Amino acid sequence: MAGPSNLPPQPVVSSPNITTCDQDFAAAISTVHSDILETHILTRLDGPTLASASCAATHLRALASQENLWTNICHTTWPSTTSPRLRHVISKFPKGYRSFFSDAFPLATEPVSFRHSLENTDLPSELISAVDIYYKKELIFSKVVETETATAWFNCSPFRVDLLDPKEAVLTRIPHPDTDDTCKDLEEDMELNWIVIDPKGKRAMNLSSQRPVTVQRHWLSGDVQVKFAAVVSGGESGSATELVQCGVVVTCGGSARGEMHVREVCLQVEDMDGMYLNGRDSLVILKRGLEGKRGKGRKREEERKKAFVEFLERKRVRKEKKMRREGALDMLCVAFGVLTFASSALFLLLR
Repeated sequence: MAGPSNLPPQPVVSSPNITTCDQDFAAAISTVHSDILETHILTRLDGPTLASASCAATHLRALASQENLWTNICHTTWPSTTSPRLRHVISKFPKGYRSFFSDAFPLATEPVSFRHSLENTDLPSELISAVDIYYKKELIFSKVVETETATAWFNCSPFRVDLLDPKEAVLTRIPHPDTDDTCKDLEEDMELNWIVIDPKGKRAMNLSSQRPVTVQRHWLSGDVQVKFAAVVSGGESGSATELVQCGVVVTCGGSARGEMHVREVCLQVEDMDGMYLNGRDSLVILKRGLEGKRGKGRKREEERKKAFVEFLERKRVRKEKKMRREGALDMLCVAFGVLTFASSALFLLLR
């Protein structure tokens, strides 16, 4: 009978990316019934957490990829996505609502190259804006607007998307701010999401900072203008469109009852010279953002506020350089004029 083997025990081979804790977690999750996970656990998660859960274990990946979970998350996060038009458009995305969430929730961090954007003349023929505004976590405004972008009027005119007609207003429960402190409260309590969707390209992008970047009161009318912004990489390096600001302004006016109502909600694209871009140029930049890579979606409010401050600083520096160049040119013109006058006078005296 053979004796016991004297060979040393073989080490357990494991992937460097998989820890014992991960293996234990995956084993524990696999013992939970799928119905319990799907009904009582996954339905309570938000989008980023559900996406993380799908990467935690193979058993969870299939469950967390179910369309109904992502449909509910998108409808809860953005009520405007419940409209029949958007339901149809989102259903055409590669992975439905899951693809839509991965596009619309995080930031567009790496747009496609500038040269590629210029050579690609296949610009979106239509843009859909899905907008939701909250005040103290309560939905006060939700609307879907379709914009035709193939007309000559759109390409040549300044890019602007208005959600309300001039005589239209939306009543809210927002108290009219009497002091600067109440304006600051409005900055903390109001949230906005403006998602631009390309139905043909099956891509989406969120153009809002979610929280306001500025809150100002008009000195004459007393209306409060709440601004949200997203800074997007635009044209060539050193040009005025190297960085552009996609700004959303929500104008709120007072009512007889002392509460404010929303009078205007509009989107415009502004370059670093303070000029509003026309439809064609704005469409090129938006297409770059739509086709670009996305970030992880964490700390997006802080990132967009930081990008907005950087945009304002670069805009200020560019304006100062322009003023110095214009000042030097003015001095040169004055010197040339004086020299010309002196030369003419000297010529007349020496005749």
